[in-house]
Amino acid sequence: MPRRRPGRPRRSETRDTREVVLTAATALFAARGVDAVGLREVAAAAGVDVATVSHHTGTKAQLYDACFARVFAAERAVLEAGAARAREALDAGPQQALRALHDLLDVFVDFLEDRPETTALWLRRWLEPDRHAELDQRYATPLYDLVEELLAAAAAGGALVEPTPHVTVRSLVWAVHAHVVALATPGGSPARERQEFRAFLRRLLDALYGPPA
Repeated sequence: MPRRRPGRPRRSETRDTREVVLTAATALFAARGVDAVGLREVAAAAGVDVATVSHHTGTKAQLYDACFARVFAAERAVLEAGAARAREALDAGPQQALRALHDLLDVFVDFLEDRPETTALWLRRWLEPDRHAELDQRYATPLYDLVEELLAAAAAGGALVEPTPHVTVRSLVWAVHAHVVALATPGGSPARERQEFRAFLRRLLDALYGPPA
C-alpha cells in the first residue's frame, strides 16, 4: 500500500470534508439563492478556508450543481427502491397496485419532510425559470420519468387508468413541496399537518384510481 505523504488527507477525510462543504452550501443556497452566497460564506459555514471549498467543489457554479447532485442522489435512492416495490405489486391486481402507490407517495413525503432544504433549494431555482434549466434535466426529470413510467406500466397492465401520468406526477410533486413549505410556517401544528396531508394524498389517489378494498 502506498504511503500517505505528509499533509495529504486520507480519502475518508476528503469525503467527509466535501460532505461538510456541500451541507453548508446547500443550506445557504436554499435560504438565500445562488447569487447572494459567496464561496467565503460557504467556507465560513463549513469551518474551512476558501481554498478547501474550491479544492473539493471547484467554482461556485460547480458547487451549486454539486448541491443539486447530492440531494438528487439521495432522493433517487429512496424513490428507486419504492418504485421497485410498487412494480412488483402491479401483477397482483388493482388493490395491491394502489396500496403500493400509497407507499411510494409516503416515501416521497417522508424524504422531503426530513430534508426540507431540498424543497427550499428547488424553490430558489424555480423562482428564475430561465436560469439553470439544465438542473431540471439532470436532477428532476429522471425522477419524474421514473414515476411516470411506473404509472404507465400500471395502466398498460390494467391495474389503473392513467391517461396523463406526466400531469399527475408533476401535480403531486408540487403539492408535496407546498406541504413542506407549510410545515415551516410558524404557528401551525406540524404533527397534525403531516397526518392530515397523508390522509389527503390517500383520498386523492383513491379518487384517481379507486380505493382498495
